[in-house]
Amino acid sequence: MTGVPASAANGSSKAGAPKTEGTDAEAAGGTKPARGGKIAAAAVDQASVWNIANLLTMLRLLLVPAFVALMLADGGYDPAWRSVAWAAFAVAMITDLFDGHLARTYDLVTDFGKIADPIADKAIMGAALICLSSLGDLPWWVTIVILGRELGITLLRFLVIRYGVIPASRGGKLKTLTQGVAVGMYVLALTGWLATLRFWVMAVAVVLTVVTGLDYVRQAIVLRRRGIAERRAALEEAEA
Repeated sequence: MTGVPASAANGSSKAGAPKTEGTDAEAAGGTKPARGGKIAAAAVDQASVWNIANLLTMLRLLLVPAFVALMLADGGYDPAWRSVAWAAFAVAMITDLFDGHLARTYDLVTDFGKIADPIADKAIMGAALICLSSLGDLPWWVTIVILGRELGITLLRFLVIRYGVIPASRGGKLKTLTQGVAVGMYVLALTGWLATLRFWVMAVAVVLTVVTGLDYVRQAIVLRRRGIAERRAALEEAEA
């Protein structure tokens, strides 16, 4: 009724057979390309460690010992060396602003970056605070409050990470900016009204450090309670 000869129909079905066999063969041997794909993906992941975001983080880590050496050069009180140390500190703080943004914008997030970035942040700030306190330019209690808060919140994030992630708040970002400006002003050998100004900037930084730290603790408690409640509800639903 269709006008197609039976021999042609049979020929078409025979012609299509090799394609089916080829497809079956590919399906049967599909494990080999998958393994190769995993190896290629691993190679790409390894190569991606050397992206621009991670390079900036590495630069920040390398600047830590350089900053300490410059800060303590010639007894630590030479205005010229302090200015060079400030330049190194400023570069480190600027790279901190860009590496995370680049990683998120261009999909350059890696496991190395997740670990190294917060270490680099704490290292440069901790080095600056400890140097300033050891030179007598900044009270030790200020250094203890700031570093204690930073390390405590980092530990707190790891403790509650199974319940969720505590997002960075605007207050936290303002705290980081204020700390950077205040510490940078203390690194410089300022006198007169600028020395008075840096005292008040540091005072604001300490207040923000404490307030945002308490807010993170509150968020962690709420996040943990919510996570426990959701798990209990899920268990009760599964048992029912």
